[in-house]
Amino acid sequence: MSIADKLVLKRQRHLKWRALDRLELVLMMLCGILCFGFSLSVTADIVTRTIGHPWLWLQEFTSALFIYAIFIGAATATRRNDHLYLAAIAESMRGGSRIVVEVFTRLVVLAVSFCLVWYGYLNCLRGFGSFRLPSGQPIAYLYVIIPLSGILIGLFTVEQLVNGLVHGFDHPEPPSDDDHEIPSISTSVEPGAQH
Repeated sequence: MSIADKLVLKRQRHLKWRALDRLELVLMMLCGILCFGFSLSVTADIVTRTIGHPWLWLQEFTSALFIYAIFIGAATATRRNDHLYLAAIAESMRGGSRIVVEVFTRLVVLAVSFCLVWYGYLNCLRGFGSFRLPSGQPIAYLYVIIPLSGILIGLFTVEQLVNGLVHGFDHPEPPSDDDHEIPSISTSVEPGAQH
């Protein structure tokens, strides 16, 4: 077994809980479906308005797809640690300062997840008194994703905290197959070559 294979196995074993890997995969697929549906519904809305026969319910459907994609995407990005700015700051550090920054960052994210759960729940309850037009559905169906997203963000943040404190936050990226050097191409004309 090569060093790269050992790094990959070590990274997989330490960084993620196996039970959450499938959840992440489902969330990623759901994000893709929601984004595709959003794009398709916006296109259909433009086309139906252009031809003079707008589908009024389509805007309601589009906004629901957009809101669900945002909050499911936020939970998925938390699991993948895809906040570029925060990840770049922490990855530039080593030792104790890195642990402090990593723990602080995750505690802030955990506090935000609690706010999403609590205030999203309250918003959802209030949403049963307001209704969307033209469907007449309570607006709570839009707000229900907010506390669910908060729960997922909190779960993924706790996973990162536990793994980071137990195994360390510094996990070098294993070399990938795409990291091969691209050979240079000579653009000079060889003597005697015909054009």
